[in-house]
Amino acid sequence: MSAAAAVTLIAGVLFGGTQTSQAAAQGPCDIYAAGGTPCVAAHSTTRALYAAYNGPLYQVRRSSDNATRDIGVLSAGGYANAAAQDSFCASTSCVITVLYDQSGRGNHLTQAPGGGAAGGPDNLANATAAPTTVGGHKAYGVYVAAGTGYRNDHTNGIATGDQPEGMYAILDGTHYNGGCCFDYGNAETSNNDTGNGHMEAIYFGNIKVWGYGAGNGPWVMADLENGLFSGVNQHYNANDPTVNHRYLTAMVKGGANQWAIRGGDAQSGGLSTFYSGVRPNVSGYNPMHKEGAIILGIGGDNSKGSAGTFYEGVMTSGYPSDATENAVQANITSAGYATSASGTGPAPGSRISLRATTSCCTSDYIRHDDTDANAVISPISSSSSATDKGDATWIVHAGLSDSSCVSFESANASGQYLRHYNFQLRLNANDGSSQFAQDATFCAQPGHNGQGLSFQSANYTSKFLRHYNYTVYIADDGGSNAWDSANAWSDDTSWVVASPWA
Repeated sequence: MSAAAAVTLIAGVLFGGTQTSQAAAQGPCDIYAAGGTPCVAAHSTTRALYAAYNGPLYQVRRSSDNATRDIGVLSAGGYANAAAQDSFCASTSCVITVLYDQSGRGNHLTQAPGGGAAGGPDNLANATAAPTTVGGHKAYGVYVAAGTGYRNDHTNGIATGDQPEGMYAILDGTHYNGGCCFDYGNAETSNNDTGNGHMEAIYFGNIKVWGYGAGNGPWVMADLENGLFSGVNQHYNANDPTVNHRYLTAMVKGGANQWAIRGGDAQSGGLSTFYSGVRPNVSGYNPMHKEGAIILGIGGDNSKGSAGTFYEGVMTSGYPSDATENAVQANITSAGYATSASGTGPAPGSRISLRATTSCCTSDYIRHDDTDANAVISPISSSSSATDKGDATWIVHAGLSDSSCVSFESANASGQYLRHYNFQLRLNANDGSSQFAQDATFCAQPGHNGQGLSFQSANYTSKFLRHYNYTVYIADDGGSNAWDSANAWSDDTSWVVASPWA
């Protein structure tokens, strides 16, 4: 594609992006096609990736009766119909069962089976655990807790052998871990490790076992099987930087003895090239031996210790030019990804109490413990003392670090707010620091178990307010800490906003 054509294409994308409430004039896959490298797989739970696409984006299944529903777009080329999901999943919980391929090739992603590294099948993603907005419209991403994964081993048109391909994914750059392996891309068709060069997928996280870049991570790297590569060397490559944009564009592309890693902020700006050059200087990667399966959230052999959040991604036939990818990035930034819109949670200025929804504890409320600074849950009733009622009452403020979210000030300890410290909730005086503001800000979304609301930590976006052994934490859905237990996580992280006790 000529430079002039690229400029015209980018201008068209930016013009379309100014109409945030309308469908895009072009989608990423229209841009790839114009560049001679058409999409052969296109997955998104947030928007159409072609201007003309008017089909389903994904399917959800609700726990109450195991019924399923396809979630489509509001209009051709437009945004996800999140209201349809909310209505279908009301008063129960839902998981994402299918990510539909928009390319027309049928490369849909479904629950990953067991593989050589771990038994299966994998878990399915909680359908409401990754709320977002795109173009001002509510949508949901794919929240991958450790053990969650999707796959298609019988694909159509995906690169095999040493054939060229490109791919991108939009990810939550603040949700990651050091497990193996949060991938999106090309993998083995057998669910087993079949040797060096049998994969080519985007990896995001901060594991350092095989390869790593500058800083402490996370890094965008390429999972080429038996190696996460940050450049030509098998281990450290200084030019692959730590990146943690809230919305991250991650790209990998590969051809005959040529490959590249690129990345950028999915909300603004262009792409940076972190590596572009020859294949790794290790036996087995030139030529490549790609097999053409597609994975999301796991490694090629079903390694499933990773965590991350996926919003959209594609795979192409052919090696995309930098100009084409730059135009795709312009389309992505114009799409308008942002954190959840305000209005979901309790209104600033209101006084509330927060009641647990787990069956054990439906008379228990979040309160601060008078014997120390810790937040706990305990029964509160009309016969409780005035002090106990005050301890369980909160004044809602616009979030100290994000005005679209909320912060909770104690009703009977003026100037003191709920904040997390070492992942445990405490009541502390606001010291005016940016760290305190982030620790004391929580973003509301529909309750994970279909009741009330769940409150996401503003600075640890994989963690939510959760009670565990009657103490309140911010917790992952599965993790190394006891309070991250997956058991009853959806219930323990769902809270009814009740009338204030004081």
